[in-house]
Amino acid sequence: MVRRIDVTGAGGVRLAAWEFADPPKDDQRRSEPGVLLLHGLMGRASHWAGSARWLAERHRAVALDQRGHGQSDKPAGGPFTREAYVDDAEAALEQLDLAPAVLIGHSMGALTAWQLAARRPDLVSGLVICDMRASALGAASQREWSDWFRAWPVPFATLADVRKWFGEDDPWVERPNPARGTFYAEVMTESEEGWGPVFDREQMLHTRETWVYDAHWEELAQVQCPTLVVRGLDGELGRAEAQEMVRVLPRGKYAEVPDAGHLVHYDQPEGWRAVVEPFLDGVLTG
Repeated sequence: MVRRIDVTGAGGVRLAAWEFADPPKDDQRRSEPGVLLLHGLMGRASHWAGSARWLAERHRAVALDQRGHGQSDKPAGGPFTREAYVDDAEAALEQLDLAPAVLIGHSMGALTAWQLAARRPDLVSGLVICDMRASALGAASQREWSDWFRAWPVPFATLADVRKWFGEDDPWVERPNPARGTFYAEVMTESEEGWGPVFDREQMLHTRETWVYDAHWEELAQVQCPTLVVRGLDGELGRAEAQEMVRVLPRGKYAEVPDAGHLVHYDQPEGWRAVVEPFLDGVLTG
């Protein structure tokens, strides 16, 4: 069962939250520890469906379509600031009655998660950071993303074309990666012209520029809850930086998933579960 729950984010933005398992009964809802899942840039809540289903065995797991993404509002004038994303996640925790919750974030979602954990430790019992760097990425990185967006051959004629381009033909792909093609197929929508992204690429660039020029070590050091830093062996977060993040975190732990790239939880779900589940068990038992 998939159930949508509407959440009101910062400034009245309508956000779509999703449960991918049967909703808990009222007595279970009070006793099950909450988990909020936050996707990365260009992602959507459905990318967490597999994780949410096994999490639902012991938790109330909810995935959020963040502003500008999925079925949440995409306000033409924004804002798409860091503060807006963090405020939205805070509103979701409170309106869904999840707190104190474990936050699990991928890429941009991980940054949102640790910024919220630093700001509102009363709402967060644990944190999983998946393949997100704390260092500044810089102007060159933002230019590369702008060039990459312009290279997309949109509209795509079919979803098969989407899967092939992002899984094989995209110049950013070092070797064929079917999971990557499927990942991007999930964020496409059909129009009369063909298939294109459900998000606005300019909005994604505006969102990214609010964190790409800054380092985020100071907020990381303020996170007081148990935190697991997970990287894919071939992901964007290097081992040395990940281990430094663990050192900076007051209660940090480290894990890596073999044969995984940036989309750790999506392309290696079994390896992802193998490192995350024991950590969550430890959070539950204290």
